[in-house]
Formats: sequence, structure tokens, C-alpha cells
Amino acid sequence: MKRKAWLIGSGTALVAMLVVAAKPAWTAQRHADSGLVLKVNRERKVLVVSAQEIPGYMDAMIMPLPVRDPKQLIGLRPGVMVDFTLVVTAGASYAENIRVGHFESLQTDPLNACRLTMMDKVLAQSPSSKTALAIGQHVPDFSLSDQTGRSVSLSQFAGKVVALDFVYTRCPLPNFCFRLSNNLGRLQRRFSKEMGRDLILLTVTLDPEHDRPEELTQYASIWKANPASWHFLTGSTPEIKKVTRMFGVDYWQDMGMMTHSLHTVVIDRNGYLVANIEGNQFTARQLGDYVETILNRAPKPSGSETAEISVLPSQDSTRLKR
Repeated sequence: MKRKAWLIGSGTALVAMLVVAAKPAWTAQRHADSGLVLKVNRERKVLVVSAQEIPGYMDAMIMPLPVRDPKQLIGLRPGVMVDFTLVVTAGASYAENIRVGHFESLQTDPLNACRLTMMDKVLAQSPSSKTALAIGQHVPDFSLSDQTGRSVSLSQFAGKVVALDFVYTRCPLPNFCFRLSNNLGRLQRRFSKEMGRDLILLTVTLDPEHDRPEELTQYASIWKANPASWHFLTGSTPEIKKVTRMFGVDYWQDMGMMTHSLHTVVIDRNGYLVANIEGNQFTARQLGDYVETILNRAPKPSGSETAEISVLPSQDSTRLKR
């Protein structure tokens, strides 16, 4: 009887051990990702980002990410690129190791690298960097001429969201001016119903001596831009400098090429600067996700405070030779 009881007990224990062994222990998965911040909810400790694809795991998508350490949210604002680690456990997912993304030149030529270093030092003391509008400030009115030769003023788009970038038509590198313009082209297609009614696109040339209305018309045709809702703007050199200084855009001629910083600006329906995204590491989809959050925001009564949105910190600003 004792031997039988021992065998039964041993068999039960063995079965229990096999069941435990057969049940896989969940190991937390960690995936490196990046995204454009759309919203920050510090009270609930949630960060909403337009995240990049994680190959083999998930498609690019808008994700609400819980953040366990509230200190990770310090300094984060909508309109900035962040790198983070997506942690997935058996019962939850969250973000950790959140960092504001740094845009770095991928150029490997030593001479170009040296010039970029010198350029950063000069731009740190530039008038544009010091006089640029802060996020939340009202954008002063300005007037330039578009590709049709008509005068266009920012004030005429009151009540509409404005997305604006800075390029020059002779830029030879596809990842810079062309990419920024292509981003707006994608906005034009994504928000075709809102174009003109709720959303206006502005592209300001950095080379007004060359980029007159005729050249801008040809450049605009690449994206089948509707001149009623996407204006490619030029003017005198002082007029262009006035606008570039508002948004911290620096540029000059260097050995036959234009050297300049990359900026994509979003202005809300009330005329306030809500994003000044530097660099070109964000995607057109991410820019569209961000613009959609601004389009869906109801206009605020005159004199009310703007939402909590910011530009990339100045120490992370993008400076590239085009």
C-alpha cells in the first residue's frame, strides 16, 4: 500500500512538473522604434506617437504608449521625433528609454563633415537662431508672391491650418529639399478634401534671385500642386530673410550650392506656431498624422492659451549642406 501510494504521489508530481515545463514562460519582448510625438498626457502617463514600422513585428501606426516612469515624459512635446524601446509583456505594453531623436548627417566625406561642424558653430550665433519664434507664439503676418504672380499673405488663411517648408528648386540632393516638398505633396493627397477649405500648404524659396514665379510653376508641377491651396512663394531677399528668421531657418551660398537648415512648420487655425520640425528623419505619414491632430482641434477663442507643443531643442537642430 505504501509502495502504491508512493508511486501515485510520484506520478502526480511528475505530471505537475511536465505541465509546468510545457507551459512557456513569457519573456518580455523589446523592440527599438522611433516616432513623431502627437500627444503627451502627463496625468495618465501616456505618450501618443506616429510610430515607424518594426520589421517582422508591426506596421507603421499611431500608438498610445503607457510610460511607467513619468520622468521619461519631461521635455517631450508634440511635434518632436523620439527614439524609444517598445516593451511587450504577457499582459501589457509600454515605452521606455524615450529620447528626443538626434538628426545626424550621413555624409561620409571628411571635407563636408568639417564644413558641417564649422557651420554648426556659426549657426549657433546666427541672428535667425536667436530671433526665431517660440512654440505657442502668434506668427506675424507676411506677404510674398506665389507661382502665379499673385500676392499671398499669411493673414488671408486665418481659420485654416498652414503647413510650411523652405526649399530651393536647384537643390541637387533628393533627401533634402525634394523630400520636404514631397512630404507636402503627400499631405495634399491625403487631405484632398480639406485642401483650401481647412488646410493650406506654403513652400518658401531660399533662392529668390533664381526662383521666380516661372521656375516655381515648373517646380510645383512635379507634385501637381493646386495653386489655390499650395502656394510656392518668392519675393525680394529682405522679404525672404524676414520669413526665414521667424522660424530659425539659416541659409547662404557656399561654393555654388545653398547651405541651409531644414524646417517644416505647422501653424494652427488661430495663427499660432504649433510645430517647427527640424531635419528630414520623419516620414510624410508621420507629418500627416500630426497635421490631422491639428485639423481636428477646434479653434480656440481669441486670447486663449495654445496647446502644449514644441520644437526640437536647439542643441538638436538640423544643419546640413545641400
